[in-house]
Amino acid sequence: MLLTATVAAALTAAGIAHRASRTDDRVVWTHVGSLGYEVYLPAGYDTSGLRYPVVYFLHGLPAGSKTFQLFGWLDEAMDATSHPAILVIPQAASGSNTDPEYLGRWETAIAGDVPRAVDAHYRTIASRSGRAIVGLSAGGYGAMHLALAHLSEFSAVESWSGYFHPTDPTGAYPLDLGSKQKNAAANVHEQFAKIEARLDELPLYIAFYVGRDDPTGSFVAENEQLNQELSAAGVAHVFRLYPGGHQQSLWAAEAPAWLTLALNHLAPAR
Repeated sequence: MLLTATVAAALTAAGIAHRASRTDDRVVWTHVGSLGYEVYLPAGYDTSGLRYPVVYFLHGLPAGSKTFQLFGWLDEAMDATSHPAILVIPQAASGSNTDPEYLGRWETAIAGDVPRAVDAHYRTIASRSGRAIVGLSAGGYGAMHLALAHLSEFSAVESWSGYFHPTDPTGAYPLDLGSKQKNAAANVHEQFAKIEARLDELPLYIAFYVGRDDPTGSFVAENEQLNQELSAAGVAHVFRLYPGGHQQSLWAAEAPAWLTLALNHLAPAR
């Protein structure tokens, strides 16, 4: 059916207003001080009485303190899945620290303080069976690192165009954290080697992809490296190499399918 421009515009405006009515912007006191986070609620949340799984989404870095509020396309992707769930996007940078790499106090805030606040304010499935952590670019690194460092908190993890060791703001050079021990603890390759045995007790859905034309540092090579390492270790995972670069058009196109994959491995709303 063809729509007139007026009707189409009205429907688009109605859709935007409907999504806005399901969006909350909140602030919580954390290990890094006052931290914002945006919540997108599933349709029917106000009246269902159900508890919902939660997807925590980590954005790329460097970033501003309000970057977490700029992901309306993810709301649309959540609506396109067949699994009602809550989407949470936490603030991951500040004016004085635009590239914290999801480490140190930021790790504690995002893996611990924010989920506790979300569980306290919303009807969530407040256990690892109801939590996934997903991220793009630096957020992909953050998601993988946090999921492995806090295995008891998350049961699904995805990296979209991410990397797997801390880098400088350009993404081209490794970040030295000051000691071999700290560097190893923040390196996803080494994290997997250390926690592999625990995956039998605490299964983790692991998935990651990258665009084959990604120009950012050595992201393609490192994604392929992790795929080979996990395959050699017999760790179940999903890896895809897609056409495209380091760009929102790739992430937005794949978001509904990849969010669905993550939600397939969480407890459903109940």
